[in-house]
Amino acid sequence: MDITTRIEFAAQPQDVYAMMTDQAYLAEVCQATDSRTYEATVVGSTTKTTRTFAAPDAVARFTGGELTVTEETVWGPAGADGQQTGNLTMTVKGQPVSLKGHVVVAAGGPGTVVQLTGDLKVAIPLLGKKLEQSTAPAVLEGFKTQQEVGARWLAR
Repeated sequence: MDITTRIEFAAQPQDVYAMMTDQAYLAEVCQATDSRTYEATVVGSTTKTTRTFAAPDAVARFTGGELTVTEETVWGPAGADGQQTGNLTMTVKGQPVSLKGHVVVAAGGPGTVVQLTGDLKVAIPLLGKKLEQSTAPAVLEGFKTQQEVGARWLAR
């Protein structure tokens, strides 16, 4: 299932990129998603979060009561125009769920637009498409949380 969404920040792209690759920001995003436990790391130009939280009601009967989601973004060098592109991979421990995509941080909107495009897959015969449709809102909500936390972060 194709996933496309965008968030905007009233800040310059280099400031938004610096925020998105800051371990403290990533930890704050994890906390804002009501994670029971989390770990946020930044190594070079790679960011990684692992969060454990209650499974949404729509999928809990298939997954059990808890989900552990790992999200990793490997950022490339800035383009001549300051644009940053990262390759994003999201997996759910013990589940046939993955998201592979790209995150682009570029000038636009009120200062910066962060665009996510990806392919969400639930590899379960017959039920996969239905589960993708019920999982997609959680993925989009997570991206919206990054905007909410980011707006507060940048205002400090």
